[in-house]
Amino acid sequence: MKDLHKILNQITQLTTNIETNYPELYRSLDENPMTLPTKNHPHMDKEVMQEYLEDLKELLQHHLDTHKKK
Repeated sequence: MKDLHKILNQITQLTTNIETNYPELYRSLDENPMTLPTKNHPHMDKEVMQEYLEDLKELLQHHLDTHKKK
């Protein structure tokens, strides 16, 4: 349970960072297929939340790579 709590805190910190510093990316999070569950009632466990965290990190990194400031 402690690990899940840590993962949830990281997700919260990352989404807050995205919301604050990359609002254009934040607006698209709810529309992004990587962040949407594919089941009607998904089972949310440590592994699923870790995958979600990694997806968020990848989305942010891709955004940074494709929108580098000149």
